This record gives sequence, C-alpha cells and structure tokens, in this order.
Amino acid sequence: MHLLVDISAHGLGHLAQIAPVLDALRGLLPGLRLTVRSALPHERLATRIGGDFEHVAEARDFGFVMNNAVDIDLAASARRYREFHAGWPQRVAAEADWLDRHRIDALLSNVAYLPLAAAAQAGIPAVALSSLNWADLFASYFGGETWAAPIHEQILAAYNTARCFLRISPGLPMAGIKRRHALAPVARISRPDRPRISKMLDLNESERWLLIAMGGMEFRLPVENWPQIPGLNWLVPREWQIVRQDVRGFDLPGLKFTDLLASVDAVISKPGYGTFVEAACSGVPILYLERPDWPETPWFATWLAAHARAAVLTREQLERGDVVDGLHRLWQAPPPILPAAGGATEAAQLLLRELGLA
Repeated sequence: MHLLVDISAHGLGHLAQIAPVLDALRGLLPGLRLTVRSALPHERLATRIGGDFEHVAEARDFGFVMNNAVDIDLAASARRYREFHAGWPQRVAAEADWLDRHRIDALLSNVAYLPLAAAAQAGIPAVALSSLNWADLFASYFGGETWAAPIHEQILAAYNTARCFLRISPGLPMAGIKRRHALAPVARISRPDRPRISKMLDLNESERWLLIAMGGMEFRLPVENWPQIPGLNWLVPREWQIVRQDVRGFDLPGLKFTDLLASVDAVISKPGYGTFVEAACSGVPILYLERPDWPETPWFATWLAAHARAAVLTREQLERGDVVDGLHRLWQAPPPILPAAGGATEAAQLLLRELGLA
C-alpha cells in the first residue's frame, strides 16, 4: 500500500499535527510505504516523522503570501488564488495524472485541497486532517470580493470530495465541511530533560529558560535590545545571530524541539497549533502575540483559557521585550489539569478504515 501524505509548508504546525498521526499509523501498519510531499526540507520533516519515507519536494498549496510570521500580503495572496484557480479543471486533471503516474493508492492531506479533488477524479481514497482549512480562511479574508465566490466554491467542493475531514481540536468549526469528524488534540509530548539540555546550550539549570518560537516563519525580534534580567535566559533561533550572555540559539543538531519545549519555563509564540498544543499538554506557560485578524485565534484562546496558563502580548510589548510581568503572573497562577492528546491514535484508527489501509 502506497500512501501519499501532502503536508503544507505554511508554518510548522501542519507537520506537528500530522507527524504523530503517521507514527501511530505505522505502529499499526509497519510495512506501509510512505511518500511525503512537502516544500519543507527533508531534514525538517525527518525531525518529526519517524522511519523511512520518500520525499517529494513540491507544494500543492500556498495558504497565503506572508510578509512574516503574522502579516499577510493580501494583495499578493489574492493574485495567487486567482492564478491558481485559472483553468481549475485542467489543474485538477494534471494532478490526477501525477497521482496515477506515481502509483498512489491512498492520500492524506494536511491540508491542500487540490490533491483531494484530483484523488476523487482518479478514484483514489483520500482524507483531510487539520485544525483549519483554506476554504474558511479564504472566505475570512476575501469573502466580500466580487471575484471570490467561484474560487471559494471550488475550494470547498474539493474538501468535500474527501471521505472525511479529521478536524483536530482546537480548531475552526468548519461548518461547510460535510463529512468532518472531530478528534482530540494531537501533540508529541516529551519529558523535561534539563540536565542534558543545560549542557548542550551551556545553561544554568537553576535559572529560567524562555523559549521564543514563532512557528517556523520569519519574525525576528530585537532581543539584543531587551533588558538583561538576572536569572532569565532567552532561547532564540540561531539564524538571529544574537551574541549576548543571556541568549542562546536553540536549534542544534540532536536537540528535538519537543524535548526543549517540555524543559523550558515558558514559551513566547504566535497563535499556531503546534507550539500551543504541545506547550499546553506539557504544562508550559504560554505568552502569545495578539493576532485578531487570524480566524483561528478566538478558538485557540478559548481552548487555552481552559487548558493552559496563557496570556496575550501586544505587538508593541513583544517588540520592546516587555514580557517579564506577564511571565511572573503565569508562573504564579495555579496550573490547570493537563489536556489529553489522544487525537493521533484516533486518527490512525480512522485512517485504516477510511483509506482501506488494513
């Protein structure tokens, strides 16, 4: 059985969602042949997906054109959608031919819709899995445009060709998806490993470690200008090239992100599935950048209020490093009961049935 898994490269949350599902699925089907199609680098995919897989370094969705991790270029995104849907039937036919030539037996998409439409045309069983879908997000930003209705209809129709849409929590309601199936949260949870990480990053175990993770997209913060506070250490992407006694680059070979996340005293992030859910399930406090325009934000906020110690930062606060008071309030708050992350096992069992993999 040859399964194609299409993973969006629009941030790292899509990979964080689907990798635990693939691991659970391979536990049930050790001999499964897996091809992963994604614009994410193979090295990045391999940090999350266990076992061997073929990698096709291509993308079948783009989501939105981003200026950085949180700011959408709406004009450029509108052009891309109009270009992408020009000659839509021909694009679907070409994709169906691709699936046939690569002898794909089943498809799992997170969360490109073109492959789903093509799989339906080719007679290949297909399932979607995500906390979001591009139809709802497209409608949020472009629903009032005169040109948008036919494109939205094509996107929604493509999703509705899937045998089911596994909607993992927390996520969008997805009222327009006919065969949606709600799942528990999906997360890879590690145990704290401060002794090992302290040696790798040359950190004092007794001090506070604050992780800044913006979901794999560019959003550099001027940490070098932030006040230095005794006992606090900032863990940032190495590509920021910040040289300061209280700053470390965290993305080292051999250091898994989930191990690091479970070991820090708090994480600062943007609204996004992977970091939010993994941090909450690990009991790690979260400060996150306000993003009122992003459609998932209210659903994330509601879930975090029930399951995590979390608070919002304005952009101005984050730019100037005005985060310490907020962190102390989170550290003083009583920890909630940790949420269970059983969605991966649920999804794997459903995929066996819906894709005919068993």
